[in-house]
Amino acid sequence: MYAYLRRYRTNGTLAGMEPNHRRIPSTGPEHSDAPTPEQVSSAVTSFTLLADPTRVRMLWALREQDLDVATLARIADCRPTVASQHLSKLRFAGLVEATRDGRRMLYRIRGAHVRGLLAEALFHADHQITGQPTHD
Repeated sequence: MYAYLRRYRTNGTLAGMEPNHRRIPSTGPEHSDAPTPEQVSSAVTSFTLLADPTRVRMLWALREQDLDVATLARIADCRPTVASQHLSKLRFAGLVEATRDGRRMLYRIRGAHVRGLLAEALFHADHQITGQPTHD
């Protein structure tokens, strides 16, 4: 897992970040410095949903490929019905999306922001666990 995190980083920053800047450049409209109440509420929902080990394991598995419920349940070490309930919540919050492949649904992380949020949370955890100094 941590090998992927290290590949995701270049020169101490997320791939695609400009040096000495704290935001990822966007091809769309610029993000405001002051979050709106709706943005804060949505962020809190995302953080709340990420506060579950099963969901973090499933999102980590989805970082590079689309997977079905049975595969995600095996990876997260839970029953498919439990994985399905977690995926439903993640879909509702806009963190994952699904496409139908015959009789099964394939899930994927919804965008680079979610992937970056997950990676940064795990980078932070890695620093806490290993005692490595933090960096800006």
